[in-house]
Amino acid sequence: MAERLAGRVAVVTGAAAGIGEGCAAAFRREGARVIAIDRAGGDIACDLTDEAAVSHAFAAIGRAHRRIDILLNAAAFAHFAPIEAMSHAQWKETLAGELDIVFLPTRAAWPWLKASGTASVINFASANAVHALEGSPALAHCAGKGGVLAMTRQLAMEGAAHGIRANCIAPGFILTDATRRHLAADPAVKARVLAKNMLKRLGEPADIAPCAIWLASDEARYVTGANIPIDAGATAW
Repeated sequence: MAERLAGRVAVVTGAAAGIGEGCAAAFRREGARVIAIDRAGGDIACDLTDEAAVSHAFAAIGRAHRRIDILLNAAAFAHFAPIEAMSHAQWKETLAGELDIVFLPTRAAWPWLKASGTASVINFASANAVHALEGSPALAHCAGKGGVLAMTRQLAMEGAAHGIRANCIAPGFILTDATRRHLAADPAVKARVLAKNMLKRLGEPADIAPCAIWLASDEARYVTGANIPIDAGATAW
């Protein structure tokens, strides 16, 4: 089943690291023409919470390719602190880094997704969008990812008339540079995560990419508005 995305134009945000980087590489292996966007670089360097910068970046993509077949919104940023320790500024920065960072690229891409006629938008919620984890100071993150989940359902409704499908992947704890720093700062996190996981291991970006490929492909042509947990069973009980 090689090159399941052959000839498709795919835009991946947050593509310089973690899940975004893994999905971008997997899309390329499946034949997609990938445009990688990240604040830290990629094919296009862009602050995805800056409305003007996002509009400029996607206008350039549209001029070059005339359509976008796949938009994978993997970029995200969050502050982690309990409510008593979180400032209002940190709260607002987290909501911008979880919600604006999905809304602005999707809005800017929308005309080019419509031009595709069979486009797929793939967002990332989280296990924390649907359950709480004891000892995790993730209040703002939970609010943001819950918003992404709700946003995806509505995007599926608004996109259906244009052949645009919108779905969520909800990862559990995935090992990335960022989460490894979190584990180093608080080693007890790993034990709490594994206690909730049915499968007693932590996830990796390679555990996410196959689902993203499927959602981006014609194999998922009847799938929209879905939220797919990839979390070692953590949200199943």
